[in-house]
Amino acid sequence: MRILGIDPGFGIIGFGVIDKENSGLSVIDYGVITTPKEMPFNERLRVIYDSMNALLDRYKPDEVSIEELYFNKNITTGIKVAEARGIILLTFQQHKLPIFEYTPQDIKLALTGQGRATKHQMQFMVKTLLRLTKIPRPDDAADAVAVALCHSQTNQMMRAR
Repeated sequence: MRILGIDPGFGIIGFGVIDKENSGLSVIDYGVITTPKEMPFNERLRVIYDSMNALLDRYKPDEVSIEELYFNKNITTGIKVAEARGIILLTFQQHKLPIFEYTPQDIKLALTGQGRATKHQMQFMVKTLLRLTKIPRPDDAADAVAVALCHSQTNQMMRAR
């Protein structure tokens, strides 16, 4: 099964693609999609839409997973991230892909066993679970791989029931 994980945003969107076969996991690719700050917001949304379609066409995932929206204090930024996340979800829906959403705490719990893990602990587990020589960079890419790994772990437990 091929899983695409997404760490949503509007300036930087992380993506991670993993394959899960039997009990083995392997990373296919990871990276980020960026939109220029100078670009009008509606054009940035179009770049996100086109980039998501390109990712789906290139990697042909069986399932997609995305981090649920979480923002602290900056409501304006949170609204823009929510709008970008909506574009991403629409793209997945147009491709008729199963969509799975996870909170930051769900992701931390699935990878480390505790919902309050640090970013460093999360990145270490991504590296360890996928037997990588280094932590994926930038952080947004590592976060997206973590979302995909969370889905592979959670999905496995749901299917075992």
